[in-house]
Amino acid sequence: MNDHTPEQPAETVARLRATFRSGRTKPVEWRTTQLRRLREMLTAHGAELAEALHADLGKSPTEAFRTEIDFTLREIDHTLEHLAEWLRPESAPVPAHLGADATARTQYDPLGVVLVIAPWNYPVQLLLTPMLGALASGNAVVVKPSELAPAASAAIARLLPQYLDTSAVAVVEGAVPETTALLAERFDHIFYTGNGVVGRIVMRAAAEHLTPVTLELGGKSPAFVDRGADLSVVADRLARGKFLNAGQTCVAPDYVLTDPETARALEPLFARAVEALFGTDPQSSKEYGRIVNERHFDRLSSLLGSGRAVTGGATDRATKYIAPTVLADVDPKSPVMQEEIFGPILPVVTVPGLDEAIEFINDRDKPLALYAFTDSDTTRERLAAETSSGGLGFGLPLAHLTVSDLPFGGVGESGMGSYHGRYSIETFSHRKSVLEKPLA
Repeated sequence: MNDHTPEQPAETVARLRATFRSGRTKPVEWRTTQLRRLREMLTAHGAELAEALHADLGKSPTEAFRTEIDFTLREIDHTLEHLAEWLRPESAPVPAHLGADATARTQYDPLGVVLVIAPWNYPVQLLLTPMLGALASGNAVVVKPSELAPAASAAIARLLPQYLDTSAVAVVEGAVPETTALLAERFDHIFYTGNGVVGRIVMRAAAEHLTPVTLELGGKSPAFVDRGADLSVVADRLARGKFLNAGQTCVAPDYVLTDPETARALEPLFARAVEALFGTDPQSSKEYGRIVNERHFDRLSSLLGSGRAVTGGATDRATKYIAPTVLADVDPKSPVMQEEIFGPILPVVTVPGLDEAIEFINDRDKPLALYAFTDSDTTRERLAAETSSGGLGFGLPLAHLTVSDLPFGGVGESGMGSYHGRYSIETFSHRKSVLEKPLA
């Protein structure tokens, strides 16, 4: 291969498929070696990756390590600890008509060549975590970083080949043309994180080759606040979950749903919670990030008129800054309630009570997450039984995705399929049925 001539997507996929067919990626030793080398990369170059994340999104080093680098390291460690156990074949009972000497089992087979398309909001974590699951499953992997996070994309493209087996792992940078060219190739699985518009494009391309897909999308994740909840705790936890990464988090609480009296009581507490997190001037806080680009800044700025600002509302296009903002008196038909916000704006919508809140949630697309703050067992049981969402969190937003033994994924418009921990093995493997009966 000529180092000065970029590989075409067809050449990349063919090269990786040849590696996979050689059997190189299947031994557990190869898989664990890749994970350990990935760990070495993150440990040695964590500060460099944190700088790239600051350049792309204004992330502080603390946030970069906590939500991206250390998050991925924990997933690597968890996988290394349990991989042999997860891959162990499982026996199955055999019906009597097949005879006492027949045996049956299931085993996990790697799929082949996997494509991982990552988003810009967590450009390290959301590229490396699915990738490490695909490698742990014994696949070859093509990763496509987001062009909207160019510093992180360049860092990953430079570092991964230094640590991982380049005969089985390839990085393809670029924008829409490069992604389109990749999607024209036949993969054995495509893993996409992003929005529903592109998710549909991915599915259409995958359908040409009958390629299975995992779609990690988003949506408007509600946060229901019940009467009687400790509102100081609620405001603090919602502010932390919402304004992390300047609200550019797929599982961030998208809006608050509560009764009018509770909504009014929350207003000063939200202002206090934001000040506790970022001070009286969040624009000067080193812990508060920025909007990824001017297009998203303009989109978000246009939503600020959808309600009365309880706190925040300030903007600065030159630095892509939008203050952590909470909006009250929000009409469900207002612009801010028509699409996923994906930014630091938290609308508060009022409903009379739990029945109406459940109806409100169920009248809309199934969200990636549903959060509820309540001391009532009955309320928790009803929300669990009467609503559908990718994940359900009581008392704490975002935290469910940090539990490696829980599957992370959406449902309906918020996605399909899941990953993390052993669920990544299930996603990137085929569970094959094997039956044996002696010939004599």
